[in-house]
Amino acid sequence: MAGLTLGSPLAADVREGSNPDVSLLYDINGLAEDAPHWCDRLMEFIGEFGVVFGLLALLLGAWWSARKRSDAASAVAGLAWAPLAAGIALLANIPIRGFVKRPRPFVDHPQELEVLVAGKSDYSFVSDHSTLVAAIAVGIFMVNRKYGVFALVVALFAGFCRIYMGVHYPTDVIGGFALGTAVTLLLAPLAMMLLTPLATTVANSRGSWLVRANAGGPAVEPAGSVTQRGPGGPAVTPVTDKRHDSDLAA
Repeated sequence: MAGLTLGSPLAADVREGSNPDVSLLYDINGLAEDAPHWCDRLMEFIGEFGVVFGLLALLLGAWWSARKRSDAASAVAGLAWAPLAAGIALLANIPIRGFVKRPRPFVDHPQELEVLVAGKSDYSFVSDHSTLVAAIAVGIFMVNRKYGVFALVVALFAGFCRIYMGVHYPTDVIGGFALGTAVTLLLAPLAMMLLTPLATTVANSRGSWLVRANAGGPAVEPAGSVTQRGPGGPAVTPVTDKRHDSDLAA
């Protein structure tokens, strides 16, 4: 696809930096025009599906690790909140898009962009992909820093891909990051109040393996008992009141 005409007013505006949003869009999307065909197809797949699959893999890894923690119930509840927060953030984006009504960049600049994904007919601000990946990545980071750092890197790369593909302005991506992060952090206290008791209930049920790695043992020992270990494994025996027994003997 043809690039900017050097003498055009739009090209002059970009060179002068009068619109940094458009200027950065051309700088990043221009990489797609110079890249080989296979690279563009790879970026298209990663930008549309790969980053989401990557974050789901990190979410599963963080869940597997969280099941081994002493606070497994609250950790698993926090990870369950990540995709729920993403869904709420996407719903919140519906009225935002309808209010702003910003056209896609390839609609405003049809001759200047290398568009890798055709058929995008909805509005551009805020980016749904960026909102989704930010909410999940921040949710993972709140529970597990190691997996969370990788998730944040994947989220940032997802935003880069959306600009590279020519389907979003940089501010669309930034807005998506802000929306996903805000929903995840601001609603986290309420979400944890609801999800932690649910996770605790599951931990004491037949589906305890979803929350605890040592699903075979008791989650909570009964009050007023001591644990004795024998050949058959841990067993809970009631505490005997010796004073009461001696009174009976007398």
